[in-house]
Amino acid sequence: MAVAETAGLDPVIGFALVGALGVGSQWLAWRLRMPAIVLMLVAGLAIGPGLGVLNPSEDFGTLMQPMLAIAVAIILFEGGMTLNFQSLSDAATGVRRLVLVGGPLGWAASTAALHWAAGLSWEVSAVFGGIMIVTGPTVIAPLLRQARLKRRPAALLQWEAIVNDPVGALAAVLAFEVVIVLNNAETAGDAVLQMVLGVAVAIALGVAGGWGLARAFRNALVPEYMKVPVLFVLLLGVFALSDSLLHESGLLAVTVMGLWIANANLPSYEELRRFKEHATILLVSGVFILLAANMSRETLLSLDWSAALFVAVVILIARPIPVLAALGFSNIPWRERLLVAFTGPRGVVLVAVAGLFGERLASLGVADAERIAPLAFALVAATVVLHGFTLTPMARLLGLTATETPGVLIVGGSRWSVALGMAFKKLDLPVLVADPNRAHLRSAREAGLETFWGDILSEAAEHKLDFVSYDKIIAATDNDAYNTLVATDLAPEFGREHVFQLKRVRETSARHALPATLGGQKFAADETFFEANARLAEGWEFRVTKLSAEFTLAQWRETNPEAVPVADLGPNGTLRLLGPETKVKETEGTRLLFLAPKRQERKEDRRDENGQDTMKAG
Repeated sequence: MAVAETAGLDPVIGFALVGALGVGSQWLAWRLRMPAIVLMLVAGLAIGPGLGVLNPSEDFGTLMQPMLAIAVAIILFEGGMTLNFQSLSDAATGVRRLVLVGGPLGWAASTAALHWAAGLSWEVSAVFGGIMIVTGPTVIAPLLRQARLKRRPAALLQWEAIVNDPVGALAAVLAFEVVIVLNNAETAGDAVLQMVLGVAVAIALGVAGGWGLARAFRNALVPEYMKVPVLFVLLLGVFALSDSLLHESGLLAVTVMGLWIANANLPSYEELRRFKEHATILLVSGVFILLAANMSRETLLSLDWSAALFVAVVILIARPIPVLAALGFSNIPWRERLLVAFTGPRGVVLVAVAGLFGERLASLGVADAERIAPLAFALVAATVVLHGFTLTPMARLLGLTATETPGVLIVGGSRWSVALGMAFKKLDLPVLVADPNRAHLRSAREAGLETFWGDILSEAAEHKLDFVSYDKIIAATDNDAYNTLVATDLAPEFGREHVFQLKRVRETSARHALPATLGGQKFAADETFFEANARLAEGWEFRVTKLSAEFTLAQWRETNPEAVPVADLGPNGTLRLLGPETKVKETEGTRLLFLAPKRQERKEDRRDENGQDTMKAG
C-alpha cells in the first residue's frame, strides 16, 4: 500500500486489477442474482478511496481522460447498434415524447434541483442539468435483463437511455458554450453558429461513416477477418474528427453511425453486434471501476445534507414529473408511465462527462464547478443501488414483467412437442411451440398451447415474440440441419447450457459428425425426432412427480425403473432441462418431469400433490 501511495501502481498491474475486478464483479452478480453495477461500485470504492491501492489519475496519468472518452464512445456506438427501428413498434410515440418533450423538461427540472437543492450557481446548474437527462444505457441494460420487463416498457427505457446519452452531452455543450460567452465576452451568434455547425457535422460524419461501412461490407470490399478491425478504426476516426470540431459532439456522431449500421440489414451484422457486446461488457466494467476508484476520500466526505436533498429531489420530482408530462395523453398505459417515471438510473456517461465539464468550468474560474463531480457520483451511486433493487419488485407490482418464471420455447410442432409442452404447462411454466409449417401447429393450438407460425430465426419472430419470457429452447423439428441452425444461432443469446436439440440421425457417422461448437445440448434420452415420436406411439407419456421426505428419488426410481428424467423444477422455481447424464436434484419439494410407459390407472396408483403421479400428458 505504501508503494502505491509513493511510487504509484504499475500501469500494467493497474489495468489487470481493473479488468479482474470488473469481470469478477459481473460474474459474482450473475451468481448472486444482484445488479452488477452495485458490486462494481463497491469494488471501485474499495481499491480507490477505501484501501488506496489504485489512484487512476496518478497511476495512468494523461491516459485517463482519453481512455474514458474512447470507452464511452464505444459504449454509445454499441448502444446505437442495438436500436433497430423495427423494434420500436408501439413504443415509437413514447420514445419521441421522452426525447423531444421529456428531455428539455428534464433539463429544466434538473437545473432547478441543482440550484435550489444543492445550492449551485445557475451557470453550473445549467451545464450539469443538461448532463443529468442521461439515464445510462450501461445501467439500464443489465437491469432490464434482471427484471424481465414486457416489450414496450423495456423498449421505452432502452431507447430513452441510448438516444438521450448524446442529447444530454450536447445539452451540456450548449450550456457550456453560453458560460464561455458570459466569461470571455464572445458573441452569442458565434457560439450558436459553432454549436449548429458542430451538430450538423457530427450527424453528417455519423451517417457518412455508417453508409460507407455498410457499402464496403455489402460489396465485399473488406475481407471477413478484417471487418471488426475496420469497424473499430472507422469508429475512432469518426469520434475523433467530430470531437475536434465540437467538444463531446463525437458522442452524437458515433451513436448516429451505430444507428445507421443497425438498420442497414448487413449480412454480418449479428457477428459485429455480438463482438461489440463483449467489448462493451469489458469497457463498462473497467470504466465504472476506474471512475469509482478515482474518487478521493476528501471528495466523498464533502458530500453533506444538501447532496442527499439533491438526490431525493431528482429521484422523486425532477425525474418523474417531466416523464409523466411527456407521456401524458398518449397511448402508453398509466402503469408503464409510472414505471418509466420512477426508473432513472444514471451511469458511466453521466460521471465521465460531468467530471470533464467540471474540470473545464473550474479552469474558467467558475465558482462551485468542483462540486459537479462528487454530486454526479452521489447521484449515480444512489440511483444504481435504488433501481437495482427496486425495479424488479416494482415491475411485478405493476404487472409489467413478461413472466414470473421463465419458460420453454419448443421449435417443432410434432406430437412429441405438444405432449412435452402440455407437461410444462401443467408445471405453470410459459410454453411456446413454433414451427414454419402452419399445419404442424394444429395439434398445439387444439391443446391450448401458445404458438408461433414462422421461422423462429426471422426478424418477425424477434419483433413479435417476448423472448424474455423463455430461457430454455428445445429444437425438435424433423429437420436435423434446421435444429442445429436454431441451436447454434440462439445459443449466444440464451446461453449454450440452455439450448437443447434432438439427436441428429447421422450423428454417429464420422462422415456426417459436426464440430462440438455447432448444435445444442443433448436432451432427455438423447433420441432422434423419429425415435422420440415412436416412443409416444408405443404407449409412453410425460408425467410429473413431486419429491418429498415420504417419496424420495430412490423410491421414485424403484417405482419407475424404465423412466427417463426430462426436467426438474426446484422449490424456488428454478427449471433445469436434463440430459442423459444429468443427475436429478434430490431436494425436497422438487417436481420431476419424466417420460415413462403408460400404465393402467388404478385407484391405489393415484396420489395427491405430495405423492407421486399427479399429471399425465401425451
